[in-house]
Amino acid sequence: MKKLNEVLKEVLKKVNPSEEELSSIGKFLKSFVLELEKSLRKMKLDAEVFVGGSFAKKTMIKKGQYDIDVFVRFEEKYKGKDISKLTLKALKEADEGKRIILIHGSRDYFRINVNSDFFIEIIPVMKVKNPKEAENITDLSYFHVNYIKKKLKTEKMLEEVRLAKAFCHANKCYGAESYINGFSGYALELLIYHYKSFLSFVRLMSRIKGKEVIDIEKHYKNKYEIAMNMNSAKMLSPIVLIDPTYRERNALAALSKETFERFQKACNRFLKSPSLNSFELKEVDLGRIKKNAEKKKYDFILLNAKTEKPSGDVAGSKLLKFYRHLSEELEKYYKMSNKGFNYNNTKEAEYFFVARKKEEIIQIGPRLRDTENVKIFRKHHKNTFVKNSRVYAREKTEKNIKEFIHDWKSKNSEKMKAMHINSLEIVDF
Repeated sequence: MKKLNEVLKEVLKKVNPSEEELSSIGKFLKSFVLELEKSLRKMKLDAEVFVGGSFAKKTMIKKGQYDIDVFVRFEEKYKGKDISKLTLKALKEADEGKRIILIHGSRDYFRINVNSDFFIEIIPVMKVKNPKEAENITDLSYFHVNYIKKKLKTEKMLEEVRLAKAFCHANKCYGAESYINGFSGYALELLIYHYKSFLSFVRLMSRIKGKEVIDIEKHYKNKYEIAMNMNSAKMLSPIVLIDPTYRERNALAALSKETFERFQKACNRFLKSPSLNSFELKEVDLGRIKKNAEKKKYDFILLNAKTEKPSGDVAGSKLLKFYRHLSEELEKYYKMSNKGFNYNNTKEAEYFFVARKKEEIIQIGPRLRDTENVKIFRKHHKNTFVKNSRVYAREKTEKNIKEFIHDWKSKNSEKMKAMHINSLEIVDF
C-alpha cells in the first residue's frame, strides 16, 4: 500500500498544473472574455460568455498543450439561426491578430492557439432552461460544469479525478471522440464522484462483467424503467451512466466494448503491479516491431493514409473506419500477428501490419442451382469443390503484403474516394 501511495503522489506531481501555469491561463482568459463580451455587446447580440471544461472544474491535467473551453451562450430567440457564424463575427471583432481556426462538428466551433502551453476552443451553445430543450450535446455543458463544481468541492476529490484522467490518457481510453470511443472528462468526473476514489474506480471497473448501469441521482427505480425511457441505441455501451443533469442521456454512450476491455486490462496490470509506467503514454516502437517480424519471417508494412476531412473527430473517424476496412481485406489473404492505428489529431494517420501469407484461402462461390454463375466461378478458379450444395475454391496468395497493397489500391480507387481517403502510401521504414 505504501508503494502504491508513493506512485500516486508521484503521478500527481507530474500531472497537476503549476500555480504559474494556472495564473497565466487565468490572466489571459479574463482579458479574452472581457473583449469577447464587449464585441457581443457592440454587435447587439444577446449572449453570455462562460469558461467551462476541466479548467473551470479544476480537473485539468498536463497532457501536451492545455485545452481551455470557452462557451458563448445564446438566448432562446436565436434558435434556428447560425450561431456559429455569429460567434465567428464576434471573435473577429474581438480578435487582436490571432488566427481563428474553424473546426467542423455537429455545430461548428473555433480554436485559437494562444502559445505553446495552451489553446482555447470557443464553442457556441444555446441557453436552455431544461436539458430536454438542448439542440446539441454542447448545450448541456453549462449544466455539467455546475453539477461537477457542486459535487467535487475538495482538493482531494479533484486530485482523484486527475489521477483517473491521467490513467485513461496514458492507456488511450480518454476521449469520447469516435476514433477513441473512450471516457469523456465529464464521465470520469462523474465516476470518481460515484466511486469516491481513483483506486475504488479501477478496482471496481476491473471486475465488471456484462452491462453495468450507474444512476447517481436515482432518476429511475430499476433497469426496466431505464430501458423503457432511454433510446436503445444509447444503451449499447458496456456501462450505462445516467447523466445526473439529463435522465435520458447516457454519459458513456461513446464507450466501446473494445476500448473498455483495453481499459480493464490496464486496470488489472496496475493493480497487480502499481508503477508510474501505468500513467505514461507509450509510443509504439515500430523499429522493435519490424525487427521481431523479420525474425519470425513475417512481412512488416507501414502505411500513411490521408483524408480531406477536417482534423479532429471527423478526420479521425474516417481514417479509423478505413483502417478497419483495410484490415478486413488483408485478413482474407494474410495471417495477422500484429497491427496498429496511430492518429494525432491531423488529416492523416499511420497504419502498420505484421502479416504472413495464408497457406490456403477458401473463396465462397454460388449455390449449385445457380448453374450459370457456377460455370463462371469455375472458369475463374481452378481448384474448386462442393460442400452443402455450394461451390468453393481453394487458392493461394502469391503476392507479398506490399504487392497486395499496390494491387488493392489500383483496383479500389473509387472505394477509397467514397470513404474520403485521398492518399494511401507505403512508408519506407
